[in-house]
Amino acid sequence: RRWALTLLDNVLRQLESEAAASGRADLFARLKGVLLGDRGVSYAELAPQLGLSEAALSMTVHRLRRHYRELVCEEIAHTVSRPVEIEEEMRHLFKILSG
Repeated sequence: RRWALTLLDNVLRQLESEAAASGRADLFARLKGVLLGDRGVSYAELAPQLGLSEAALSMTVHRLRRHYRELVCEEIAHTVSRPVEIEEEMRHLFKILSG
């Protein structure tokens, strides 16, 4: 469990660093909760605060989640001996975190 949390924390810090480097640190800070599964966030309320339409916000979150998943896969790839094992480790990682 500690490994899983450390891995996800490292990936989150990498995303934050990338956002800062591209001048989108504020946007990332506002979307971090959504990325981490905060269900209390309404896109309808958040979008205007960010100067985005709901559709643009939805697409931005979708892309951020996809990139997050890619980075998690890259991190896991460093811990397995064969690429085929990545998906299995992903399932294991999220099983550990959900239970």
